[in-house]
Amino acid sequence: MNLFKNVFFLPSCALLLLSIILGSCKIKHNQSSSKHPEAKLGWKLGSQAYTFKQFTFLEAIAKIDSCNLSYVEAFPGQEIGGGISGKMDYKMDADKRIQILKKLQENHVKMIAYGVVGADNEADWVKIFEFCKAMGVETITSEPNEKDLQLLSGLCDKYQINLAIHNHPNPSHYWNPDIALNAIKGKSHRLGLCADVGHWVRSGLDPVASLKKSAGHVLHLHMKDLNEKNRNAHDVHWGTGVCDIDAIIKELKRQNFKGAISAEYEYNWNNNRTDVAESVAYFRKSFKD
Repeated sequence: MNLFKNVFFLPSCALLLLSIILGSCKIKHNQSSSKHPEAKLGWKLGSQAYTFKQFTFLEAIAKIDSCNLSYVEAFPGQEIGGGISGKMDYKMDADKRIQILKKLQENHVKMIAYGVVGADNEADWVKIFEFCKAMGVETITSEPNEKDLQLLSGLCDKYQINLAIHNHPNPSHYWNPDIALNAIKGKSHRLGLCADVGHWVRSGLDPVASLKKSAGHVLHLHMKDLNEKNRNAHDVHWGTGVCDIDAIIKELKRQNFKGAISAEYEYNWNNNRTDVAESVAYFRKSFKD
């Protein structure tokens, strides 16, 4: 009789333990959702590592984690740091990739995007996609030559990675979203836009109107707020400038945006971690409101 009871007692304990674990996971998930309300809509809020270009990539990762962010968009020219030689170059060897992935995991940050990066030939484009696949990257940000877009359309589908066309201010080639939208017509749905809302403002464009005309093609954002509407404007805390962050959030919700948003704070370079943290806090409060 005791043996009979013990046989059934063990599975019962296992079920109870599983229930506790799942309950704990649910609590953690709910806590995470409250701290990251944007995740409910499939938004991945992170930072462009270029924000912390004065530091190594691994130092940037630690700063990003301290801003309560879980995603990074790496850029090619940054020193890796942490005892790992070289830069965040897509030509790095497999051993360095593994070391970086381990460091990212330790800091609870995922490399969601890579760029702004480009290549002059097919072989290097393939290397970029292979590197990004190995690193778990979802989106490559780039300002590619239009002649390469058919090639890139095929690579996007082959590797199941997005390529989002970034806009620098006028007179850069893709300064106006109309140019990029026309260039990607008839190509893979994985070819779209990396909307840099601050650079749109620097080019004299309304960021909300530009997002509206790009609906369905925005794959990634570089989020900024600027102190004034001109080419020489500098970054300020989100919600205190002229970019109308609240209206941008509202528009992204309206068009059912799914993707990553990189904070890109190009000011106060040596001490901008707090600027990013306060901007992120504003974003999440505005998002919930």
